[in-house]
Amino acid sequence: MGGTMAKEKGRKLIAQNKKARHDYLILDTYEAGLVLTGTEVKSLRQGRASLVDGFVQLDGHEAWLHNVHVPEYSQGTWTNHSARRKRKLLLHRLEIDKLETKSQETGHTIIPLALYFKDGRAKVEIALAKGKKEYDKRQTLREKQDRRETERAVSAVRRQQRA
Repeated sequence: MGGTMAKEKGRKLIAQNKKARHDYLILDTYEAGLVLTGTEVKSLRQGRASLVDGFVQLDGHEAWLHNVHVPEYSQGTWTNHSARRKRKLLLHRLEIDKLETKSQETGHTIIPLALYFKDGRAKVEIALAKGKKEYDKRQTLREKQDRRETERAVSAVRRQQRA
């Protein structure tokens, strides 16, 4: 454990769940630490992970991350981890209590949004979310397209004024 390596600073994104913001209405976000094995950390450092189908489950005042795929480390031996094992999340007691009460409401779930290294430590951004209905998804998509079209029109007018 000699301090020969320079300390990492900042945030290095590993994986993010882009579909989550489309499928869910994000109500609240939290940053949680992860309990990982050595080969999992090495695999994450290679930037290989998938948050698709991931979710958080609370049981016995503990938060667990399920269905997040961290592939086996290529140079790993018999000590390698299983790719989709459940991983414990590190949150403050008050945060867990708040999540527990809110997630019991109908239609609420807890999903991972992003997996990243922050100052050398693996973190996951989780969100309390409510599932969107199909018409909500279409409405969001329509608003996004309208915003993009107005921005295009404004930039086209500005371009004409400069010419």
